[in-house]
Amino acid sequence: MTVSAVLVIVMAVLFACGVYAMLERSLTRVLIGFLLLGNAANLLLLIVMGQPGTGAFFEEGVDPETYSDPLPQALTLTAIVITFAVSAFLLALIYRSWQLGQADTVEDDAEDVALRGRGAETDEALDVEITEEDDDATTDFLDAASIPITVLGNRDFSGIRDDAPTDRPAPRDSSDDQTEGGER
Repeated sequence: MTVSAVLVIVMAVLFACGVYAMLERSLTRVLIGFLLLGNAANLLLLIVMGQPGTGAFFEEGVDPETYSDPLPQALTLTAIVITFAVSAFLLALIYRSWQLGQADTVEDDAEDVALRGRGAETDEALDVEITEEDDDATTDFLDAASIPITVLGNRDFSGIRDDAPTDRPAPRDSSDDQTEGGER
């Protein structure tokens, strides 16, 4: 099986251009990059399929080796559907972004910028707050008053039935210890 080097080069260029376009802040370029990646994936599946063959229908006297593999064809159809769905979603995002801000560029959030600008001294100050007792604790709930879940039983509330099956073995009955003849 020989694959055309042109197909491999075109596929690699499509993947590279798609990744490069998706790294931009413009949602339109992200959409174009995603479409390029989808086409590159379809081309990859076309390359993987190998030599074209006859349809996968049973005919008398036809060698089964000449049939084309239907799996890459099914994967290509699936890739086309996924690319279409994500492209429609991205188009809806672009349209809504344009309606709200008259631009399709993703801007940095103010809280994200402030969080990114937080210095190392703030991180060290946060680390100092942890005491040895807190560091050794396995949970945040150190006493019974701070536990958010209270397990109730029939002693706590008369309407609760405690007859649910458990993982613990039932206590053995003394009649089960004897064999059929009454001997041990």
